Amino acid sequence: MSSPFPLLRLPRLALFNMSTISRIMLSLCSKKTAIHINNDRLYSQKVIVSLDMINQGIRVHTKNYKDKFDIFIYPDTWSSDISNTQQFYISCCITGINTFWKNQQEGFLSFISHLLKMFRCKITTTFSCCDSDSFQQTILMFFDLQLEFKTLCILFDGSKYQNLWNQISSNLGLVEDLQIFFDNMNSGFTPVFTSWPTKEISIFGCNWFTLESLLSCTCSSITLEESRLRYKDLNEILRKWMTGGFPNLKYLRIQRLRRTDDGEHILGMDWRDLNGMVIQTDDGSKKATINNGAGGIEISVTPFE
Repeated sequence: MSSPFPLLRLPRLALFNMSTISRIMLSLCSKKTAIHINNDRLYSQKVIVSLDMINQGIRVHTKNYKDKFDIFIYPDTWSSDISNTQQFYISCCITGINTFWKNQQEGFLSFISHLLKMFRCKITTTFSCCDSDSFQQTILMFFDLQLEFKTLCILFDGSKYQNLWNQISSNLGLVEDLQIFFDNMNSGFTPVFTSWPTKEISIFGCNWFTLESLLSCTCSSITLEESRLRYKDLNEILRKWMTGGFPNLKYLRIQRLRRTDDGEHILGMDWRDLNGMVIQTDDGSKKATINNGAGGIEISVTPFE
């Protein structure tokens, strides 16, 4: 009879080169294997943990999706296989594993905590997550742990997420890409920004987003849908950029700028003549191309060679 394979005595390089799937499956074998994998967290590849609470799933994947693994968190409503001392049980599926829990919320938090011990993670949420009852609790847990977000989606429908926003608005530096979906018809709440995402912000339904807020934004990419900004506001935006403002800006899109018929000019010209125009900063370090049409405007910024 052959002797057992000394898996836990493998050199660190061998464990380091394991795929995401192998590391997760190995960590579930026993407490010893989990501890061994967790000890090598700093040497693991970076992964993105994508939450899909509506479909009751967690996807762990690399940036290019070459390596991915799905974990589904189901309520144990049709089985009595879980004992009083056992939290959950597992069954394998083609793309990952199915897990069945007495408490589904506990399942999400437990597995996410397990993954965070194994990998250097960034979190991604989708628009569909926003309607989940467990969304707020889970997101607040991530912020309490000072975890980084690749993408964070928030839906403001009524004042449902006012408490969440008040607790995270000063820590948006943990977020790369913030997406806000705002139903102003049902909302009695206007978000106030005390910090900004590190890269991108997209706001859908932004008739509450003021010129003052835009002028203070530090993101590299800004997208505003359903804006109430006017073409005369664009004059102030462009002049601030030309004098060194918006130092991180690479792309700005404002949809549905409000037109005026009072002979108003932007940079000394009619707004209709802006399309295709190239402007530059006063110090000559950057140029921006303006595309104007369909009631909105796009500004793409590039450095001079």
